[in-house]
Amino acid sequence: MDPERETTRAPKHRRSGAVAQVFRGVLMAGIAAVVAVLVGWYLQGDPRITALLPGLSVPGAPQKGPGVAETPRTPDAPPPGLEEADAPLASPSAPGTTNDSYKFLATNDDGTPVGYSPCRPLHYVVNNASAPAGSDALLATALANISAASGIQFINDGATDELPVDRREPYQPAKYGDRWAPLLISWTTPVEAPALADNVIGTGGSTMYSLDKGPKSYITGSLQLDTPQVTELLASPGGADHVLAVMQHELGHVMGLDHVDDPIQLMYPEIGAPDGLAAGDLNGLHLLASAPCRKDI
Repeated sequence: MDPERETTRAPKHRRSGAVAQVFRGVLMAGIAAVVAVLVGWYLQGDPRITALLPGLSVPGAPQKGPGVAETPRTPDAPPPGLEEADAPLASPSAPGTTNDSYKFLATNDDGTPVGYSPCRPLHYVVNNASAPAGSDALLATALANISAASGIQFINDGATDELPVDRREPYQPAKYGDRWAPLLISWTTPVEAPALADNVIGTGGSTMYSLDKGPKSYITGSLQLDTPQVTELLASPGGADHVLAVMQHELGHVMGLDHVDDPIQLMYPEIGAPDGLAAGDLNGLHLLASAPCRKDI
């Protein structure tokens, strides 16, 4: 049975000044399939939304031990629980200031935000064929800042020739082995990545996956950066700070944060003063750190 697919595009955002940049978040939502019934669910909001792979429950799964069901391997998915520890890999410090200027791209039925399992590392690869000079150090700083706030441990798997696509397959065993595909960070252009049209300097989002109407978790994601715009920005005074803000904003989308209306926060759709992660951003990322471990996916 083929999964249902649907794409909802966000309204266009325009640049609002010489240094204000525009961002678009992307949420790639999985479809839960239960036995022979395919149930599609879609989230509405600012980011564009793409429905991707199904998670399947397998009736009559074999048992492991007395009365304990073994987690079945679903079609088009890697063995469940790869690299999953028994506890979170890190315990990020709570933000010093409480602030509710944050939103989540998706929540579970109990209201908890959808996030990555904090009990396994998030591998990433970079298509850096057109990366601007000096961008590697900025990306490393952005990843370190997001890791410190969210508790997610990033592992660099090196360069890739994978190109960004509108709907990326989260399981690519021929390219990445028998595991979920790593987070793809791409240096690209609006010609190669149409989502970057209309002065959009970056996009970011993740694919979420669930089993049998169970809790949803992110399994991989994509982040695209507009090489020409970033190159121009790096050549301007203070441009590196703005590029760092762009990277952290898009990684915020990858982690599960949505745009907010508060212009002080980094997750505001446009950046004027690149002051880094603000109190609302930090509180949202800290809540994402409480996502459940997922030995079942």
